[in-house]
Amino acid sequence: MIRGHRNPPPPPPPLPAPVTREDDFALERYKYILNQIHAINENVYRFLAVYQTLAVTIVGGGLALFVGYRKWNIATSVARTGIVGLIWLVTIVAAFTVLLIVMGVINWWDYRKEECELTDKAVRPGFREPPRVHNLFRWYETYIVLFIAGSVAFLWAYTLAFILPAMQ
Repeated sequence: MIRGHRNPPPPPPPLPAPVTREDDFALERYKYILNQIHAINENVYRFLAVYQTLAVTIVGGGLALFVGYRKWNIATSVARTGIVGLIWLVTIVAAFTVLLIVMGVINWWDYRKEECELTDKAVRPGFREPPRVHNLFRWYETYIVLFIAGSVAFLWAYTLAFILPAMQ
């Protein structure tokens, strides 16, 4: 600043473009999409909790049957059939849980694509990268499905190799 002289004030910032109904709609749609993505992510943990609860309960019933069938005077063939039936029940619960998780991933994929299309129009093209299949190893859903499949495979292998032969 020169003594006795004042620097001119900076020019005012440009006025923002007026907000249109389309902008309001796009913002509300973006909020909705993000809310749906969040809900889908939370549902995976709910499905896992339901599977774990049901699997532990059913396997606990199978273990009780294995330990107590003689004391309860249940025929060995009936107890063996009951054990196999319970393992099938766990398998059905697991298959349903995996189905729900896979459907959640498909819904998530659609919402993410819609989010990318919306941000391409509202912000700039390429603002948000669309999902890629090769990132499958980074998705926690992948490992949850693998856990469920692995636990069911273990239950079948253990039942067929150890439990049923011990019930002769």
